[in-house]
Amino acid sequence: MNVRRLIPAAAVAGAVALGLTALSACSSSDAAEGGSDGKLDVVASFYPMQFLAEEIGGSHVSVTTLTKPGTEPHDLELSPRQIGGLSDADYILFLKGVQPAVDDAVAQAGVKNTVDAAKLTTLEKHGSEVGHDHGHEEGGEEEHEGENEAGLDPHIWLDPVKYAEVAEGVGKSLEKADPDHAADYRKNTGTLVSELKALDKAYASGLKDTATRTFVTTHSAFGYLAERYGLTQEGIAGIDPEAEPSPARIDEIHHVAEESEATTVFFETLASDKTARTLAKDLGLRTDVLDPLEGITGKSAGTDYIEVMKSNLAALEKALGAK
Repeated sequence: MNVRRLIPAAAVAGAVALGLTALSACSSSDAAEGGSDGKLDVVASFYPMQFLAEEIGGSHVSVTTLTKPGTEPHDLELSPRQIGGLSDADYILFLKGVQPAVDDAVAQAGVKNTVDAAKLTTLEKHGSEVGHDHGHEEGGEEEHEGENEAGLDPHIWLDPVKYAEVAEGVGKSLEKADPDHAADYRKNTGTLVSELKALDKAYASGLKDTATRTFVTTHSAFGYLAERYGLTQEGIAGIDPEAEPSPARIDEIHHVAEESEATTVFFETLASDKTARTLAKDLGLRTDVLDPLEGITGKSAGTDYIEVMKSNLAALEKALGAK
């Protein structure tokens, strides 16, 4: 994840025109299919949005995702077929600020039922090491004015409370998009929100009393989670889990690890663990996985969001010395 890629508006517009001439049927990782089965065709930008759409939509939706399993979502490039197919969707769910290519393509698609999850909760800043502008620095201020401005952290799904807020918003939007099945969407939303509240309670209880409150991670994606449960996230190299940390940052991490009695350097499933393992060896610390849940793979410690979040909690409890 060494390069942040943007698709200029003109290029996106051209790709949309090209894509519209292609066949509308797409694979499960392309844009939405036709809707011949009578279901609401939903396009989700990446896994956290896909999970919400599937859990809340249930049997009334056909969900496809723009980000293939195992693909690092921040650097996603869309094919003309994917971009053009977006216009055929009944409903689009994305999170502005995570994937610049998706942001631009969604803006061009003009689908009535388009939902930006970032507008369903409140985004925050979590320090200079987690300034998640994800490439919008290249002349994107006017295009993104007032929405996910540079510096705001988009990783809201890693906080169960904020994710529940988003889930409630998604549920209401699906009710509006498909009123015939509003009761089912409302019921499914309630079920998911209850699961997320239980997850929040598990985190609050499990992390209430620990030997240290500081954890070190290659990817500074856990700002909301850390804030929610009174922890301190120390990112090795900021927003890019594969970036090489500077010598000054290595020295700083060394000092912080000793002072806070940190025990573990966390890495993730979709990026190289080289930096984390090298740093951990230098500092005499353990390594473990803390999954930012940007995609589910065979390496994920679970098959869905809830399971992986429980695995993350167990990893944090171990690393922080939970009592």
